[in-house]
Amino acid sequence: MRHVALLVCLVATMLTPVTVRADSCGGNCPSDDCPSGQCLCGTSPNYVDASSYCSQYSDWDQNCCQCIANAESSQNANAENYNDNGSYDIGLYQINDVNWNSCSSGSAPCDPSTNLACAHKVWQWGGSTWRLWSTCGGCGCC
Repeated sequence: MRHVALLVCLVATMLTPVTVRADSCGGNCPSDDCPSGQCLCGTSPNYVDASSYCSQYSDWDQNCCQCIANAESSQNANAENYNDNGSYDIGLYQINDVNWNSCSSGSAPCDPSTNLACAHKVWQWGGSTWRLWSTCGGCGCC
């Protein structure tokens, strides 16, 4: 009887639909959350020095800029995050796709200079603060 129960359990497990694991995009989606084949910034990380990008704007706090870039992407300009609501956060500053039309002609801002320009616009939309980034509190920058 015990073998029959084990066999039924095994067959039921085999018939259960398998969830296809999402793609890590070569590590650019660290939680393996990007849909398979949707590596918008490619499959190779692009680590950059955030301080060199942050310094291109003098009107924001340099320490906050660097902390946000580190907290959002670990300074990987090709970092991607696929959100539960179906949106994407892309690049050094994890710019959400709702902003791409306004700052990168509708394309994923994978290029760190484009991502920086987008981040500066989002920063301005937030009243020249970092409050629109969820990581601002951890950086002491809200």
